[in-house]
Amino acid sequence: MNILILKQLAILSAIAGVILGLVSLIPFISMLSFLILVLCLSTFVLVYLKQNGLIGIIDIKEGCIFGAIIGFVSFIAFAVVYTPISMLLGWLIPAYTQGFMRFFMTSFGSFVVMILLIIFMAGISALFNGFSGLVTAFMYEFITGTKKEQNSNTSIDFEIK
Repeated sequence: MNILILKQLAILSAIAGVILGLVSLIPFISMLSFLILVLCLSTFVLVYLKQNGLIGIIDIKEGCIFGAIIGFVSFIAFAVVYTPISMLLGWLIPAYTQGFMRFFMTSFGSFVVMILLIIFMAGISALFNGFSGLVTAFMYEFITGTKKEQNSNTSIDFEIK
């Protein structure tokens, strides 16, 4: 794995997570943006990287790994933006229906439960986005007809000393 590609993936998925976190504050759009975040954000990020030439040929395994990284990082960024603003709006506007998060801040135990739920949902988002990234890499491989050559001597992920 190339560290530069992983940094690009993390930065782009964090930006996308922040944008979707802000968009999810709008009550009528929130469900659609949440589903995009959890199910298929990696497709959009990988297509963006591929169209701008920031990523080369990826195989199916790399597509799955990249999708999982995109899903996890984007959901954590989403939660960092969405959760405090939603709680604040729930306290300020009693009719704000998405302000259910205000119930999590009544005690320290509920705060810990909220953190565990965010990590659990980030794992689920990584799982679904990993599959979405796998399908995206497969479709690119199927449409273009090019496969990445598997040379174990040229690509070393880690060294054991």
